[in-house]
Amino acid sequence: MDSFRSKIVPVTTLLAILVVAWYAFAVQLNGPFQRDLDRRAGEQPGTLEFLMRTWSQPKPTLPAPHQVAQNFYKSTFTVKPWSNRSLIYHSWVTLSSTFVGFAFGAVLGILIAVGIVHFASLDRSLMPWIITSQTIPILAIAPMVVVVFASIGITGLFPKALISTYLSFFPVAVGMVKGLRSPEVMHLDLMRTYNATRPQVFWKLRVPASLPFLFASMKVAVAASLVGAIVAELPTGAVAGIGARLLNGSYYSQTIDIWAALVAGSIVAVILVALVGLAGRLTDRAMGGRPA
Repeated sequence: MDSFRSKIVPVTTLLAILVVAWYAFAVQLNGPFQRDLDRRAGEQPGTLEFLMRTWSQPKPTLPAPHQVAQNFYKSTFTVKPWSNRSLIYHSWVTLSSTFVGFAFGAVLGILIAVGIVHFASLDRSLMPWIITSQTIPILAIAPMVVVVFASIGITGLFPKALISTYLSFFPVAVGMVKGLRSPEVMHLDLMRTYNATRPQVFWKLRVPASLPFLFASMKVAVAASLVGAIVAELPTGAVAGIGARLLNGSYYSQTIDIWAALVAGSIVAVILVALVGLAGRLTDRAMGGRPA
């Protein structure tokens, strides 16, 4: 009970502080426009009424938390999941490219890490280029990828998944390299004493030692893959997906829709990271690991 309380109380306290700060910033940002509306209407509302008006504007600069919550509930639970007005539908469209991109990125990152660990030439030649590739802004790469593939008739899922792959392979590669190199020298010497071959050392020592690093890096990678999928939907003119929802909201100044889509994306990211963490715990338990 004490352990549960020690986890819940700090999170709840921080959430309450953020909500209060959110309402305060909503007043600060929506206030000037509301004062202008009241001045034109010849009204002089009291303090409480003025606050309520700043928190209930149809197109506010910063929507209040309850406006975002109402829009999220309406777009999630009061419409059919397959409707283009449903956040569930848009989240699934984004998830499809996220899953494909994450799968490709994880496999690519693991293969690169294995090559770097076993071949010193790859470590010296490939690793600097991998690091350099992540310095290029994804907003600059996404339109180029989409345009190039569209010119050869490839549209839809693949270009978006490719951008997700670009963002997700790097943390997996770096984490896996660290993990494959984590066994101590004493353990490697012991394997040599047993006359173990390189494949045996890899599968029986390096891979088990790398799994905690792998799943930790995959948590970062799956979140980055989701970001890549959302960003990839912006220059494609997509009609479905969280990115498309954000884009449509910006076109028509529907800030409440934008924030509701952001909340949906955040919830999807939390679920994906939790699933990767669960897979890591199940794998650790299957390999005989003890719970922390």
